[in-house]
Amino acid sequence: MSFRFTVSAVIPARPRAIYDAWLDSKAHGKMSGGKAKASAKVGAKFAAWDGYITGINLELVPGKRIVQSWRSSEFAEGDEDSRIAVTLKPVAGGTRLTLLHTGVPDGQTGYKEGWRESYFEPMKAYFAKATRKPIGTPRGK
Repeated sequence: MSFRFTVSAVIPARPRAIYDAWLDSKAHGKMSGGKAKASAKVGAKFAAWDGYITGINLELVPGKRIVQSWRSSEFAEGDEDSRIAVTLKPVAGGTRLTLLHTGVPDGQTGYKEGWRESYFEPMKAYFAKATRKPIGTPRGK
């Protein structure tokens, strides 16, 4: 048996900036606080949080949507990968990031709060200080 949940937050950045950072190794690590290996190619493997999370990019729609298979090192060997779908929509104050996490194994219910604490809050801080100018503003303007 598995479960699914949705979490959402407004991140102070443009959708494309969040999308690009999520799929860039260095930026993903800085915005999440752990080493990451990322790619902007469908079918590419990724790892985050110093290898605690691994998966594969399944669907990428630039600036709008990221779908990845996802598993943590806490999954049992026989557990199938779960799946995350990250949707990015511009709103006042930045971007509403909505994350649908499906196929989460029983006993792994802490991930819902984990997304808030380990991703959304650090992302808010990262993008708030990444630049004092609106994200995406060319330098010199």
